[in-house]
Amino acid sequence: MTTFWLLAPIMVIAALGLVFARKAVHAALALAVVMISLAILYAAQGAPFLFAVQIIVYTGAIMMLFLFVLMLVGVDSSDAVRETIAGQKLAATVIGLIFGITAVLAIGQTVSGAVVGLKAANGNGNPYGLSELLFGKYVLAFEFTSALLITAALGAMVLAHKERLTVRHTQADIAARRMREYAESGRHPGPAPTPGVFARHNAVDTPALLPDGTPLDASVSPSIAERGQTRSGFDADVARTARQLESDGEDDK
Repeated sequence: MTTFWLLAPIMVIAALGLVFARKAVHAALALAVVMISLAILYAAQGAPFLFAVQIIVYTGAIMMLFLFVLMLVGVDSSDAVRETIAGQKLAATVIGLIFGITAVLAIGQTVSGAVVGLKAANGNGNPYGLSELLFGKYVLAFEFTSALLITAALGAMVLAHKERLTVRHTQADIAARRMREYAESGRHPGPAPTPGVFARHNAVDTPALLPDGTPLDASVSPSIAERGQTRSGFDADVARTARQLESDGEDDK
């Protein structure tokens, strides 16, 4: 009972966060809190199999898969508030109210009366007792639940499907378009020239030189140029190097 009263407020707050969260990722994290708290309640009630399944299958697999899909695909806010089916919000409100009333009545009956029959149900072990109920007394409800889950998955695929109105471009099409853009703008499709023109100044702040000896600004990173960290005053080095080469050439003659 103490475990229930400790976890119940956390579950209620997380459930409210799930409903009122503006971002889908935050709602998924709140749902994970509810699932973990529910697993702890299963363990407190002497159902270790349900505790393990709740953590491994629902929280560890399905919930994390949902989070990965959200982070990879993303949800547009304009798509999230658009009503794709007429009367969808009204039907969801009515069903939510019915579910809330049913949950309140079920929890009230559980809290008001003492839990009995756990020892008899778990006489041969919790997995045995659970499987006997699922595939024995409640096998029809179990099959209806599986059919409902499959229907929900298919419905989610249909609602999330979008018709492609434009032709899907292949990698070859993208490369050809990029080359056309380079040709129209007159830019070279290759990488920028490597900066650093002297052996003693082989650094990214020293621009490359054109054949006439003038510096090539495109060889220096724009961020370095904006910060004013480009090396200046190397014209004298160029002239000195040119004179040295000329003198060496004359000596060789």
